[in-house]
Formats: sequence, C-alpha cells, structure tokens
Amino acid sequence: MKSWRQNPKSDWRNPKEVRRPNVVVGRSSFGIRYSFVIRHSLLVIACCAALFPAPRSAKAQSYSIDWFTIGGGGGASSGDSYTLNGTIGQPDAGTLSGGGYALQGGFWPGIVVPSTTGAPTLFILSSGNNVVISWSPTTPGFTLEETESLSLPAWTPAPGGNPTPPITVASGTKFYRLRKP
Repeated sequence: MKSWRQNPKSDWRNPKEVRRPNVVVGRSSFGIRYSFVIRHSLLVIACCAALFPAPRSAKAQSYSIDWFTIGGGGGASSGDSYTLNGTIGQPDAGTLSGGGYALQGGFWPGIVVPSTTGAPTLFILSSGNNVVISWSPTTPGFTLEETESLSLPAWTPAPGGNPTPPITVASGTKFYRLRKP
C-alpha cells in the first residue's frame, strides 16, 4: 500500500494538513455565506415576480349625492336646555338605483318616540347615612314608588311626599321611580 507521499494525486491526504475551501483573501467566511444568501434570495424574488405578475390598477368609480331632504315629525323629548325631535319615517319612499346599487327608503317600522315634555327632574341629596329624594315642584301629579329588585319589580308607593323623609342608606338596595297615575 502506498502512502500519501508516494502518490500525491491520490485521495489520501496528510492527516496533519487541514483541508480548507478556496477562500478569497480578505473575506471572512461570514461574507461568503452572506453573499450566498443574498444571491439566492434575489433569485427567489425574481422567480416569484415572474410567476405572480402585479395586479392591474383598479378603476375607481365616482359617486355623488345630488340632492337630499330632511324629514321631520314624530315626538319631542325635552329637558333643561336640550330638545330631541324624533322622526316617524322618511320623506322619500321608493327605490333609488344606479349602476349595481339600489337604495330603498321608506318608513321605520315600530319606532315611536313618546313625548316627555314637562317631565319632572329628580333630586337625590345625601346627608350622612341618609338620603332625601325630591322632584321639581312645577310638575304636579307625580308619585314616588320603590322596589327592592328590578328582575321582577313590585312597585309600591314610597313613604312620604315631596320631599321624602330621610331614608337610611343601611336599609339595603332600593330602586325608585316617579309615576304619574
């Protein structure tokens, strides 16, 4: 058997000799790996660009509202310096269409805004462990009612008048409402 010295072109190598890849002087192995990654990444991007062409630009459609109307009606609710007017329907009933769109206008079913003009203002004043409930005296005819639960309320008249006698806070949770019989 021949040694590596007798046949230098053979596959036998000197075990003391380190086999190194061909490296360009001045570059680190990191630079070689980095350029390899960059080249292959660019190749992948170029292939994807060839297989999946960019979408064509979409044509935008212009819309405009040439006219409008404001409808009124319904009930009015007011308190302090605010007033809310509700509408019972739309003044333009029918179908408006153009292009691939249609708009149907008409009446709102089942919406009724009750008028609450002249509703009383409720005041709750605390004093230590007591509260006193009163309401505006300019709205006569209302009675104060109380219940201990809102799940199945059993409203009963609250003791006292306007204002109520002091109610102890420690007596538990209670709910109050004003009702006009």
